[in-house]
Amino acid sequence: MRIMAKERKWIVKTPADPEKVGRLSAELGIDRVLANLLVARGVETFEQARSFFRPRLEDLHDPFLMKDMDVAVERVRRAITSEEKILVYGDYDVDGTTAVSLVYSFFRRYTSQVDFYIPDRYDEGYGVSYKGIDFAADGGFTLIITLDCGIKANEKVAYAASKGIDMIICDHHLPEDSLPPAVAVLDPKREDDHYPFDDLSGCGVGFKLVQAYTQKFGIPFDSLIPLLDLLVVSISADLVTMVGENRILAHYGLKQLNENPRKGLLTMATLSKLEPGHLTIDDIVFKIGPRINAAGRMETGRLAVELLTASDERTAAVLGQQINDNNNERKSIDREITQEAMEMVLGGKALVSGAATIVYNPNWNKGVVGIVASRLVEAFYKPTIVLTKSNGFITGSARSVQGFDLYEAIESCADLLENFGGHVYAAGLTLKESNLAEFTQRIDTFIAGKITTEMLIPVTEIDAKLEFSQITPKFFRVLKQFQPFGPGNANPIFLTENVSDGGNGRKVGAGGVHMKLDLIDENQPFHQIPAIAFNMSEYFDYIKGGNPFDICYAIVENYYRGNSNLQLRIKDIKERDEFI
Repeated sequence: MRIMAKERKWIVKTPADPEKVGRLSAELGIDRVLANLLVARGVETFEQARSFFRPRLEDLHDPFLMKDMDVAVERVRRAITSEEKILVYGDYDVDGTTAVSLVYSFFRRYTSQVDFYIPDRYDEGYGVSYKGIDFAADGGFTLIITLDCGIKANEKVAYAASKGIDMIICDHHLPEDSLPPAVAVLDPKREDDHYPFDDLSGCGVGFKLVQAYTQKFGIPFDSLIPLLDLLVVSISADLVTMVGENRILAHYGLKQLNENPRKGLLTMATLSKLEPGHLTIDDIVFKIGPRINAAGRMETGRLAVELLTASDERTAAVLGQQINDNNNERKSIDREITQEAMEMVLGGKALVSGAATIVYNPNWNKGVVGIVASRLVEAFYKPTIVLTKSNGFITGSARSVQGFDLYEAIESCADLLENFGGHVYAAGLTLKESNLAEFTQRIDTFIAGKITTEMLIPVTEIDAKLEFSQITPKFFRVLKQFQPFGPGNANPIFLTENVSDGGNGRKVGAGGVHMKLDLIDENQPFHQIPAIAFNMSEYFDYIKGGNPFDICYAIVENYYRGNSNLQLRIKDIKERDEFI
């Protein structure tokens, strides 16, 4: 389901300072549109442009600037030299499993006394579990390193200590007022932490730990390069900002992923029908990441770590196929539950369908409710919570709309919840069934009191207007160097008005839901530019009738069977009689 045209809004961003734009355009010899994009990103001089276009690993921050890093490194060193058993513990999603794979792979080089643990989504839920700690105690582990979780596990860290187990927390989520009583708590979001970059992924915090270890003990930094393919998968899939350290690490991670990927990621790329050597952030977000996630959603996240640490092609192929099958099953269940949830909302059977959307079915698969919540946001564009039942509790996932802090809304009901965590736009929660009615009433009231009408209208922010004549090979070569794209450094969105199809437009995809077009604009009627419009086939008859329309789009490089070409990826279409 797509939002109706009258419910969408396009906004062209205010151009950057024209003097700065003109100066940078002349200095770099590039189109003013590109110079405007750079200035808007804080790039105003030749030197800043060189730094932006040529990220350097030398510009990574000293890991010892992070609070507790010295203590963490010393505790790991003591464990390795004393041959203590170390358990690397992480969440079951992409960030958690890549983080575990990275840290486990690194320390396995220096000790055989290391293993990993991924909690079961259905039996243990998110984060550190008592079952996981009992596993460590029974196995004789005396040090647990948590990744992408643990920042709120105060009671569980104390429980581990009672069993003689030290813990090092590596997390990137917001802490509570009091930190867990761990040996070390590595989290750049700590109030008392002055680390220069606070938006690392969970895997990124794990990387800083191993970077610190190499730095402390004279191990060449180059030994960390093979781990960067894991890190770019984490950065991409977890949607942390693509600026600062993340952009540097993602840049070199993509290089590693394309030039010398680990066997598990190469297998995932092949199963995703991607072109090895030409993988992008989008390929990770939409193809590789969901497959890795599917292991934890449908079976066990342990499979993902086994795949990502596989040392031979045969093992990677077997595990990869198993995870790919998990993903196919996930997609089937996701479609079925999404349809049920849609019908529930449209039929007036949602728990809440005013300023927010809240739906509940005790029989839904817990592993896909986050995906279903995202689908409902796409359809109805409201803060959304999708709930099901697991292990006697109501549990679910929440997704928000641009500009609304749904985590704050959930936190306002903390007294009714057994557990919750997440970010501004995505969160998870667990509560007793007896609290469900009060929870839905209170959170609906909270959202209704905070959300504005403007927040409930999807907005496409456009970086600049463009004519097709400006999209030259040189323009695209420079634009490609803005990569890697992600939050904070998004692929620019352009607006071209009064375009039409050159006559070769057709529906594609299962059920003909997408369109492939060859577009022309009024100024260049003989120059066609290929375009793809996903899930927009409702415009097909209008377009095939030769009618003009406006498009907002990103410019991408499309690889297919060894060939590459420039393509417009259309974000939205407006018929010429619609008001922008």
